[in-house]
Amino acid sequence: MKKNSGYYFRLVHRYLGFYLAGIMAVYAISGVTLIFRKGDTFKKEVVEKIELKPQLDEIALGNELRIKDLAFTKKEGFVYYFDQGQYNPQTGEAIYTVKKNPFVLDKMQKLHKATTKSPVYWLNIFFGVSLLFFVISSFWMFLPNTTIFKKGVYFSILGFIMTVIILFL
Repeated sequence: MKKNSGYYFRLVHRYLGFYLAGIMAVYAISGVTLIFRKGDTFKKEVVEKIELKPQLDEIALGNELRIKDLAFTKKEGFVYYFDQGQYNPQTGEAIYTVKKNPFVLDKMQKLHKATTKSPVYWLNIFFGVSLLFFVISSFWMFLPNTTIFKKGVYFSILGFIMTVIILFL
């Protein structure tokens, strides 16, 4: 029996799909949760305690703690208070509250947003190339003269058009 290119595309498509199922689940979950990153939907309040340089002003403290528009609200003794916590300019100790994603979700989102500076960026490249392979190989899943193939092409075109329309809305 002679095996054509369609046979090999289907074979690789099937096993690569099984292999990537877990990765796809992680990217799907992190992608959906990233939609809510500007809000506090999944975040929990965590109290942080950090030692900084003494004698920081409001702007420098805000930069160090990554808090925008930090402003001192009151001073008691040596301690300055702000909305999220307090800072002792004598010792440099800051105690403040931040909202963070749970540990696992945070790791998943960092994987999703990895850049070339991240040690796992290669996984994003591999995953992206694999998804592109799925797009191409899906057209070898059925014979071109079948009804299901023709409907598949129509649905692919509709999906592409819908995405382009949404991009420009």
